[in-house]
Amino acid sequence: MKNKKTLIEVPSNTFFREEDMGKPPVLEVRNLGIDFGGLTAVDEFSITIGQTEIAGLIGPNGAGKTTIFNLLTGVYQPTRGCVLVKGVDIKGRSVAHVNRMGVARTFQNIRLFTQMSALDNVKVGMHHDIPCSFVTSMLHLPRFYKEEKKADEKAMELLRFMGLEKVADMPAGSLPYGIQRRLEIVRALATNPSILLLDEPAAGMNPSETAELMEQIRRIRDTFHIAVLLIEHDMNLVMGVCETIAVVNYGKIIAKGTPEQIQNNPDVIEAYLGKG
Repeated sequence: MKNKKTLIEVPSNTFFREEDMGKPPVLEVRNLGIDFGGLTAVDEFSITIGQTEIAGLIGPNGAGKTTIFNLLTGVYQPTRGCVLVKGVDIKGRSVAHVNRMGVARTFQNIRLFTQMSALDNVKVGMHHDIPCSFVTSMLHLPRFYKEEKKADEKAMELLRFMGLEKVADMPAGSLPYGIQRRLEIVRALATNPSILLLDEPAAGMNPSETAELMEQIRRIRDTFHIAVLLIEHDMNLVMGVCETIAVVNYGKIIAKGTPEQIQNNPDVIEAYLGKG
């Protein structure tokens, strides 16, 4: 059953869920752009995402979607414009710092530590929250074991949330592709984000796995009370789970709105199918 609540339109073609009205947005992007040499990859990109919104970013191949994610996470520094996370500009901050500010992401190409167990991959995402000094860790003092136990329990809880507790001790590289995708989401959740960026989370999944992923994305939002922004080519997933959608082509937004508005937008149809 879809769990979509009323959206309220505010100026600048922006929509907020009722529960997010009156609260500062978790992400605000203003006139973002980046040039590589003489090529403009992204230009005048602006979006606003509420604290518990599920939003989609779609467009044809090569439209600039992953470049935008790299700008939102500090991988690239913009040529112009700004990215505000909970009202704070991320300009000049490292990827790790942006993550500590509350932005977590997964990747189009899975980036797990393949030789490490699923449990240890999740614990990697928690390293900022384990308050052990270098000496405590090196000497394995009692506090080290206490914090390690807490980390194990939290990691297992997150794995259980995504139905992965049975693979906790298995090497990540030995897991089926769809499970690796879910594990990467768990690791991102372990960083305690305010917004989760998912780059093609359904890539390589079969229809039943994609349907399950759709429900998991809703559960993530409802359980952790965070926003989700996803890039995805599977339109059934996008239209089924996203409350708002931005469409980019050649690095520029050509449409923003609800799934129903996007499906019937002639500029979007042209970008995907061509004229006529």
